[in-house]
Amino acid sequence: MTDRLRLIRSAELSSSTAQTAGMQRSAAISGDLVGAKSIWMGRNVMAPATKSADHHHGHSETGIYVVSGAPAFVFRDPDSGEELRLEAQPGDYIWVPPYVPHREENPSPDTEAVVVLARSTQEAIVVNLDGL
Repeated sequence: MTDRLRLIRSAELSSSTAQTAGMQRSAAISGDLVGAKSIWMGRNVMAPATKSADHHHGHSETGIYVVSGAPAFVFRDPDSGEELRLEAQPGDYIWVPPYVPHREENPSPDTEAVVVLARSTQEAIVVNLDGL
């Protein structure tokens, strides 16, 4: 680990990180990229009219900040089993607990959705699933 701050320019983001169909994740801060010990941060871009595959992030907590677009986050209510949708707007935050299956959707027919991701592990953990 270093004792220096590090500036990561958007052109330096790495797509060599765990991926899910329907999205393009890019890592900015990780163990591999900057020597982070307990955080991963990056950007996710979803094209218009796109859904991700169902997935979870293992033991990692995930924080999501919506930069642009209006993505929806879909998961099952643990009590009823009902599928629920959280519809976000720019400036909103989403928290995803460990091991919770979910998917991201961009319902807009013409605007991409861009979010910033933060995880409680030094590398992205993505477990792709066959369903919620």
